[in-house]
Amino acid sequence: MDFLNSKQGLIVAGLIVGALTAVLAATGNPANMAICAACFIRDMAGSMYLHTAAPVQYFRPEIVGFVAGSFLIAVATKEYRSTAGSSPMIRFVLGFIMMLGALVFLGCPLRMVIRMSAGDLNAWVALIGLAAGAITGAVFLKQGFSLGREVDTNKATGAVLPIILVVLLIIGLATGAYAASEKGPGSMHAPVAVALIVALIIGAIAQKTRICFVGGIRNLFLMKDYTLLLPIAGLFVVMLVFNIATGGFKASFDGQPIAHSQHIWNILGLYAVGFGGVLAGGCPLRQMVLAGQGSSDAAITFVGMLVGAAFAHNFGIASAAAAAATAETEAVVGGPTIVGQVVLVASIAVLFIIAVTNLRKRKVVATAE
Repeated sequence: MDFLNSKQGLIVAGLIVGALTAVLAATGNPANMAICAACFIRDMAGSMYLHTAAPVQYFRPEIVGFVAGSFLIAVATKEYRSTAGSSPMIRFVLGFIMMLGALVFLGCPLRMVIRMSAGDLNAWVALIGLAAGAITGAVFLKQGFSLGREVDTNKATGAVLPIILVVLLIIGLATGAYAASEKGPGSMHAPVAVALIVALIIGAIAQKTRICFVGGIRNLFLMKDYTLLLPIAGLFVVMLVFNIATGGFKASFDGQPIAHSQHIWNILGLYAVGFGGVLAGGCPLRQMVLAGQGSSDAAITFVGMLVGAAFAHNFGIASAAAAAATAETEAVVGGPTIVGQVVLVASIAVLFIIAVTNLRKRKVVATAE
């Protein structure tokens, strides 16, 4: 396991995650949404009728796999630690805001990288926002931002979210009770067994290597440490090769699947994700991995993301994807509604309020966690 935390090991881990991502794309997941923590949580919320947006309803087994994979490897390597108590309501809000930002961009940082590898120039523009947001959060960390320390709790507490997700998956498979899209992104998915196995492996790898998209930018800014960016580079390279080989690479702003070219909102959407992710201690994928290894605070952040996804679709905050005109329909520019724009700007203001009001006198030193 020590190899995975070496520079060579981190690159190999990224290549493996990239290969597994390609497997999901090849077996049914949307090519430029093969893995997207935010999109999958949104689909899960829809499957459980927390929102009724018909194109994005499907109980994604990948969410269960990410959390359960982290849990299983953490228990096996004695890294499982049940903790809680570090500003849970603020973490809920941070998860909520991260989800709003992601759904304005139409993807989490992981999907941003996948879209970049497919030639989506909108994602390259949005990278500016993610980096700026993560750096803003890092500046506040340097000035002493802290949500307090987690404390050890009953060992069973940290296992609550993994158990709930597994039970929900079993209920869905046994009863077919959840909503499932008949068209749109929610209707495109890999077979359950493939999705679950791939996600279990990715969850385990992410737990051992601490893969985190905003954490990599944070560490580069604060400590000139680029190691957390190595797995992301490996993922990008594999998906770039996959997209070129399968004809999925198209360098353009227009004509990209499930995307829009409203650049200011792409930037601000991922700015909120980067800023909120640093304050919360990790990007959406990292939150699920932390929850799997026993952090109830990360589990609360996950719940915030789930509620945020429902809120975004119930109140018209999530962006629409751009679409070309057809014989039956007019062209769609895509991007967020006026309501979505106002809510996003207000959410970024809330992030600054949280950051300022949680400054401590003593500066804290960022770690690779």
